[in-house]
Amino acid sequence: LDSALRHADAMVRAGAALIDVGGESTRPGARKISEAEELQRVAPVIEAIAARLDVIVSVDTSSPAVMRESAHLGAGMINDVRALQRDGALQAASESDLPVCLMHMRGEPETMQQLTHYDDLLEDVQGFLKQRIFACEAAGIAAERIVLDPGFGFAKTQAQNMSLFKHLEVLNALGHPLLVGVSRKSMIGAVLGREANDRLAGSLALAALAVIRGVSILRVHDVAETLDVVRMVNAVVAAH
Repeated sequence: LDSALRHADAMVRAGAALIDVGGESTRPGARKISEAEELQRVAPVIEAIAARLDVIVSVDTSSPAVMRESAHLGAGMINDVRALQRDGALQAASESDLPVCLMHMRGEPETMQQLTHYDDLLEDVQGFLKQRIFACEAAGIAAERIVLDPGFGFAKTQAQNMSLFKHLEVLNALGHPLLVGVSRKSMIGAVLGREANDRLAGSLALAALAVIRGVSILRVHDVAETLDVVRMVNAVVAAH
């Protein structure tokens, strides 16, 4: 817990506006854990950060029980890689009154990289997110509470990741803020031939491109460096 708090504090000092807390790995091939184990991992961290730091806590979960408890402990956003598709998740998110981030993914982390065939990548991703937006609104989640995540690296090949990033304006057209998480991901390693801890330059390049393409939230490891990129891009965009 002390280590998590120190890390969160360092990110806040570096300029982070949100701290994302998750207890279940969703990287390709990751194993499932029980709801009880997930809650045991995240609840103390969420409670401590919410109580001690001036920052919004985003809980990275697909579990209705974790959503409910996290909201009670002070979380300010629900970030679900499964787009609230688990039984009870829509209701739990609706009752929390928190903003929600809906991510595009197919299958589960164990199987998603076997589900990369799309008739039309951009149309299929947009269609999935539209369907989840409608489901949220039907469950009482107001449109202004919805954030969208294209799900880079989730049920997508390298070529598909690049195409989706290039055409982010297709998702901007849905009218909701976009959250993009590509920091240190394998889509950078595939281009640069670098290991995860040596992908800062590639991560920053994609951060700049994301801001130019209208992305509202960047999920990153390197907060201070990314904030410099965002400020620099915004300064140029705002110039006369």
